[in-house]
Amino acid sequence: MAKKKIGLIFGGRSPEHEVSLLSAASVSRAIDKNKYSMVYLGITREGGWKRLNIPKSFTPEELLENGRWEEYAEDFDMGILKTSIDFALPIVHGPYCEDGKLQGFFETMDIPYGGCGVLASALAMDKLASKDVFAKVGFPICKHKPLFSWRYFSHPEKSEQETAGEIGYPCFVKPANMGSSVGITKVKDPEEFFRACDIAFSYDKRVIIEEALDVRDVEVAVIGNEAPFAGEVGEIALSAGFYDYNAKYINDKSEMLIPAPIPPQTREELRALAVKAYEAIDGEGFARIDFFLEKKTGRILLNEINTIPGFTKRSMFPLLMGAVGISYPDVIERIIELGYERYNNKNHR
Repeated sequence: MAKKKIGLIFGGRSPEHEVSLLSAASVSRAIDKNKYSMVYLGITREGGWKRLNIPKSFTPEELLENGRWEEYAEDFDMGILKTSIDFALPIVHGPYCEDGKLQGFFETMDIPYGGCGVLASALAMDKLASKDVFAKVGFPICKHKPLFSWRYFSHPEKSEQETAGEIGYPCFVKPANMGSSVGITKVKDPEEFFRACDIAFSYDKRVIIEEALDVRDVEVAVIGNEAPFAGEVGEIALSAGFYDYNAKYINDKSEMLIPAPIPPQTREELRALAVKAYEAIDGEGFARIDFFLEKKTGRILLNEINTIPGFTKRSMFPLLMGAVGISYPDVIERIIELGYERYNNKNHR
């Protein structure tokens, strides 16, 4: 029986391009190459598609990790994608890839793929839209407000005054559509507010402003389609500040506590809420659900959902699944199986 051709898709136009390469390298190491034939498809920072040709002197993982993959790649015609692969496994983060656009392309091309579908991907990527859904369903969320570029740049002082009155300081200023904490600034006063807005609006025309609470960052991994399963609860113990891009991918000072040192009742409540949040956005395949745990009160707040969480050596999702006995290779196998399950169910309704 011929091996299934798995299209491992990485890179992308978003600022999370490098993170995607590291995640894809880890996935490539974990996937069963005795069972699957790998097709490495990279998306350049300009949006071009290329197929990686593996030279004898390097492994694909080495080329991804050292960022030299384009040196050994040739242009790829997206029109022949369906005949080139049997299954798409997108390991891409951020806009143009994780936000439903790539998933919609796979749907149009009639290609089975791993991870969440168009709706869940688009909704989870948009922090403002997802919080509207969370509030409608009744999930506890932190106080926040939207800010639009045209309104801010027309009246920046008014925007600052409204923020001070409605949210107060300190607060976080974030692009509405971005991941890996890219473009996020913790703001302590009006002067910092204006600088933070300039940064956030360089990534998106819509910004979300959130209150800054004294919280613990806890995360839950979820996998599944119609009967999703929540893995372990983990905590990010920060060395200082907040869990920004540098803390996630560059320095090693933040500690991952798996399982999180929390009471059993809180653990089960978080796992149950994670599944409900996953279902609320019509999640499929897998996702990581991020929560805040208020230090003084123990109050749980739903923060956001990541539909293609990081898969690097420092990433929570595979570690949280490993803590409940699902190994990294098994996670990848399940993601592929779930993608085929959705595809087959949809085509046989």
